[in-house]
Amino acid sequence: MQTSMLVALLATALAYALGSLPFAVLVSRTMGLADPRSYGSGNPGATNVLRSGSKLAAVLTLLLDGGKGWLAVWLAQLAAQAGWMPQAAVALPALGVVIGHMWPLFLGFRGGKGVATAAGVLLAINPWLGLATIATWLIVAVFFRYSSLAALAAAVFAPAYAWFGQRLVWQLPPAWLLALLAMCLLVIWRHQANIGKLLRGEESRIGGRAAAQARKPPR
Repeated sequence: MQTSMLVALLATALAYALGSLPFAVLVSRTMGLADPRSYGSGNPGATNVLRSGSKLAAVLTLLLDGGKGWLAVWLAQLAAQAGWMPQAAVALPALGVVIGHMWPLFLGFRGGKGVATAAGVLLAINPWLGLATIATWLIVAVFFRYSSLAALAAAVFAPAYAWFGQRLVWQLPPAWLLALLAMCLLVIWRHQANIGKLLRGEESRIGGRAAAQARKPPR
């Protein structure tokens, strides 16, 4: 039991390191764009990268951020299936990769809001749970044109879907339900400033012109 818990802790640490990879910054740098922390909301995430005017950079960031969430859970599930760690303990790396994105080691613990990474985690847990949550984000985003509002709605509905679908559509250990609730609270916490802007009517809409365009940094 002690060995399996050590493996679980190691997997969580590795998941945190994976989550810390700042793909918004890496993609922008590779494509010759400005650091996403230097314009718009300053958030190193796909939505802010979109403000650079490069849809390709935003899509790549979205896929990579979501992919690292999926990969962390998939690898942990393989370890659990091999008997190296308890199945319920997979919830720890799942939470670790999201925390790594929000407070990344490689960016001085100043990261993104974890929405895409959490979506990747949900897809790895159960594809239907992930798709239901992503559909919620899309519906709110299309009708209200606020990325932050869509993220908040998806964050709230994810644990709700997990709870109501339990034993009907999927069977998740209690540890997973607790991890999803923790992710929901973390995403809401990271959106504090956005919540204030939404209440004041100052939040930027999806597709709105960016305050500053991200051009290739001068040499």
